[in-house]
Amino acid sequence: MSTATKGERISAEEVLALWQRYSATGDQRLRDRLVLTFAPMVKYIVYKKVREIPDHLDVEDFISCGLEALIRSVDRYDPSKGATLEQFAWTRIQGAVLDELRRHDWAPRSLRRCERLISRETKQFMATHGRRPTNDELAEAVGMSTAALVAAMDEIAVSDVGSLNAHVPTDDDSTIERIDTLASADTALDPQHAATVSQAKERFRVAFRELPARDRLVAILLYVQHLTLREIGEVLGVSESRVCQIHAHLRRELRESLESDSSLFAEVA
Repeated sequence: MSTATKGERISAEEVLALWQRYSATGDQRLRDRLVLTFAPMVKYIVYKKVREIPDHLDVEDFISCGLEALIRSVDRYDPSKGATLEQFAWTRIQGAVLDELRRHDWAPRSLRRCERLISRETKQFMATHGRRPTNDELAEAVGMSTAALVAAMDEIAVSDVGSLNAHVPTDDDSTIERIDTLASADTALDPQHAATVSQAKERFRVAFRELPARDRLVAILLYVQHLTLREIGEVLGVSESRVCQIHAHLRRELRESLESDSSLFAEVA
């Protein structure tokens, strides 16, 4: 365990003397000097764990968490326990970073232990055989049945939750947010689909205009005004059965008129 600091590194004896002065006086400037002395250790610990930090989390948040643990370590250090301040702070900082990681990880620890075991055995197998193991070979290596291994790997896969706002590289060496790489399921945003819809609407308008005036009125009262057949009959001064006949006629006329465009309407159905 080592700590790289800016400038000349002070010895454990000097650290202890500085801490004893702070403990005796409570001078915050002395505590700040101790914190600045070991601050690089926080970054060292966090960046050792950076591969385990999910993309949607900010490394700076873990550094802040580590610095808070360092400050608490200075305040709670007890030299009579036998450890140096550096050793005590290292343990507290590493524990705080791990706790923060676990706090943001919904997967149980048992699943993470299984993930590490599978990863270790996979690497060892590849180093020995020069290829990835089959599920049967990997299951034997980790001491699980093949079915249990496959189930565990499925759980591990869905546990790796990422952020849609995380940045990913592009072919031109720039970065964009992951959400911008996903295909949209909204067909209204597809220019080709929008053009097809527009064409279908225009073709329907042409066919509708070719209907007799009474047929068009029945369609408007039924589909736009949402009147019942009985109410439409009252408007037109005809029976409900007559309205039903007109409706059937206009539907038949439209179907025959648009038959040649069936493939067009199938695309927008």
